[in-house]
Amino acid sequence: MASTAGSEVLIVGSGLIGRSWAMLFASGGFKVKLYDIEQQQITNALESIRKEMKALEQAGSLKGSLSAQQQLSLISGCSNLAEAIEGAVHIQECVPENLDLKKKIFAQLDRMVDDRVVLSSSSSCLLPSKLFTGLAHVKQCIVAHPVNPPYYVPLVELVPHPETSPATMDRTHALMTKIGQSPVRVLKEVDGFVLNRLQYAIIAEAWRLVEEGIVSPGDLDLVMSDGLGMRYAFIGPLETMHLNAEGMLSYCDRYSEGMKRVLKTFGSIPEFSGAAVEKVNQAMCVKVPADPEHLAARREWRDECLMRLAKLKSQMQPQ
Repeated sequence: MASTAGSEVLIVGSGLIGRSWAMLFASGGFKVKLYDIEQQQITNALESIRKEMKALEQAGSLKGSLSAQQQLSLISGCSNLAEAIEGAVHIQECVPENLDLKKKIFAQLDRMVDDRVVLSSSSSCLLPSKLFTGLAHVKQCIVAHPVNPPYYVPLVELVPHPETSPATMDRTHALMTKIGQSPVRVLKEVDGFVLNRLQYAIIAEAWRLVEEGIVSPGDLDLVMSDGLGMRYAFIGPLETMHLNAEGMLSYCDRYSEGMKRVLKTFGSIPEFSGAAVEKVNQAMCVKVPADPEHLAARREWRDECLMRLAKLKSQMQPQ
């Protein structure tokens, strides 16, 4: 992947994630075809991408070395799947999170592709063994799960099917790195992958602490946004352990008994319903009313924060 000349990527599905992938691949100099079944959806997606790229350029936050106009010239729409596949070295599926729909798409692609193209799904929770088993080109299949919003949050979880070839993993890892993302290799499939397993562990304990009346919903979020989250934006939990003592062995020797004592007090899996959900919802709605306008404005603010954080992280290279 040293050069992108003549390299084409196909995005299947022109929704929010598909549009983000299109922008990322174009920022890396790849020609991108955006496929959808409805021409109007493609037209809307291309217009949305154009507006967003121009806004990013004006804000000085456009990725890659090409101008917005140069990147836009690399993206085209296509409503014929057979035509869209021609010349593609990587196909990124971005249809809604529905197993039957995704399996149908991959069965179609499987009948049409050669032995060289990588078939990649953006699925956030469907296991590769459910998505790809039985396909003739299963060795070329992989899940590449981005984090929302992918343009500002670079992590991509690469999850193989048991029969995915090492070359497919290596090629996808190199491609994601080339377009400025941060790929991680999930060495074997597990329900929830890695990001959501960590996220759900945090959500579960956060919910229990609020439900049991130990902390208010607003203060709980502050513990993350003004506490743990500030640290975790730069280093992960394992390096945090390493730095919070004289190395990892020292940390485990010093704190393992205390950690185990506290962990034993963790409760059961919450139901996320009833009085607790009313309490949390009420607190969230005071901060951000749950109507489309307020939610959209808050998401826009969140994305602006993430964009600025990404800039800061790029300046703060590890020592």
